[in-house]
Amino acid sequence: MGTPEFALATLQGLLDFGLDLRAVYTQPDRPKGRGNQLTPPPVKELALKHGISVHQPLKLRDPAVVEELRAIAPDLIVVVAYGQILPKSVLEIPQYGCINVHASLLPRYRGAAPINKAIIDGETETGVTTMYMDVGLDTGDMLIKRVTPIGPLETAGEVHDRLALLGREAMEETLRRLCAGTLTAEKQEDALSNYAPMLKKEDGLIDWERTAAQIHNQVRGLDPWPGAYTQLRGEVLKIARTAPEAGSGAPGTVLAADAAGVRIACGEGVLRVGELQLPGKKRLAAGDFLRGCPLSPGTRLGSD
Repeated sequence: MGTPEFALATLQGLLDFGLDLRAVYTQPDRPKGRGNQLTPPPVKELALKHGISVHQPLKLRDPAVVEELRAIAPDLIVVVAYGQILPKSVLEIPQYGCINVHASLLPRYRGAAPINKAIIDGETETGVTTMYMDVGLDTGDMLIKRVTPIGPLETAGEVHDRLALLGREAMEETLRRLCAGTLTAEKQEDALSNYAPMLKKEDGLIDWERTAAQIHNQVRGLDPWPGAYTQLRGEVLKIARTAPEAGSGAPGTVLAADAAGVRIACGEGVLRVGELQLPGKKRLAAGDFLRGCPLSPGTRLGSD
């Protein structure tokens, strides 16, 4: 059970592992792009390529869907970023339970956006955890972990791609131990957990009164989606590829702008911005952006 690109590496790992994959469950096709054409989820495309039966129920808790799943009679259900909560009636079906690949070092970040939240919070490492699923939100017993550092300039998109591969590794190790009868589980300590809610576009709005380091973490934690943004003369200005620097000035004020970046004063320190984007335009390196949209020192960003 999985839907987005993050789940592809694990699905491919299951195929390579030699399991008898009876079915893939994924979210329904959704309208995408300017033409709003129905587009299949990445997991569906990979499953069909390998001749696996694909199911796309609107609601997994629908009694007819649950009965269909019982008829498939899986020994094990592997879940990676499926996008639906598994009800108790589904969790109880497989003999060996439901095992999830979660993109954080549990119990640190539970919820829908753990990669983004770890970067926004300034964490220097993250990872993946496989766990037995229960009726709670990412509260099940932990199985295998894989750890990776977060670079000071890395974006959520870059960490996402690395964690997808680590997720495959962790699931393969989980399956090896499960088959060998050596898999052990560890309960989570709830007091160590933080909630990482689903992202909204409004999360990208920059408050220039915050420190340069905090804004830098916000920018890279929301790259590629929803993106961090401010206001420039009444228009939305998205910013990316940032770095905090020493300096001072009135928060939200452009201090300098050249090919090396746009330097903007924050509540503490200065943020150097390497890429910028106006509505309907491409994301451009600072030098290219400034040729079409000069930013003179003293320009104020943000709403009045």
